[in-house]
Amino acid sequence: MSDNNDPDLIRKIFDSIPALVFVVDDDVSVQEYNEAVAEFLSAERRSIIKHRGGEIFKCVHSTDVPEGCGRAPFCAGCVIRNSVKDAYKGKRIVRTRTRLELIRGENKLEMYALISASPFDYKSKNFILLVIEDISEIAELQRLIPICSVCHNIKDEKKVWLRVETYFKDHWDVDFSHGLCPKCFQKELEKIDR
Repeated sequence: MSDNNDPDLIRKIFDSIPALVFVVDDDVSVQEYNEAVAEFLSAERRSIIKHRGGEIFKCVHSTDVPEGCGRAPFCAGCVIRNSVKDAYKGKRIVRTRTRLELIRGENKLEMYALISASPFDYKSKNFILLVIEDISEIAELQRLIPICSVCHNIKDEKKVWLRVETYFKDHWDVDFSHGLCPKCFQKELEKIDR
């Protein structure tokens, strides 16, 4: 790698990022995007470039008004649009978690995402590097998990009661180590003394 200014190298790096990465303007109009976006959207370049984020993602609110993405009353609370706006205004990186509702064919898709907006200047113009990472698996952990108040087993989606350790191993590939907290350690010592 002798020439770090090689446009092919920069493009390869940009395309190798395993998240949805866009270069957008202050109206969230897409100026460029990476390969992950192309795969996720399965859309032609002409339907992405110069279109606003909600339009290309098929946000359920992008058609609320004829003016499109960013113009409906709901859009005032759009995390993506507000992250871009805050990054522009404050000239700082903005990171926010959100739940996105998107349309995929005939289905509505719910996706939990980490939105990162980072401002930069290029050829005397202001842009935002907008990164959208799917954190649905992590967000799943924050949802309500049915747990027995006596034995602490967890009921999975198949209505099967599993030990906590088994549930987390099966669903998140998480292993547990076991020990005793100070309170339980004291109780066990008292049992031994008796």
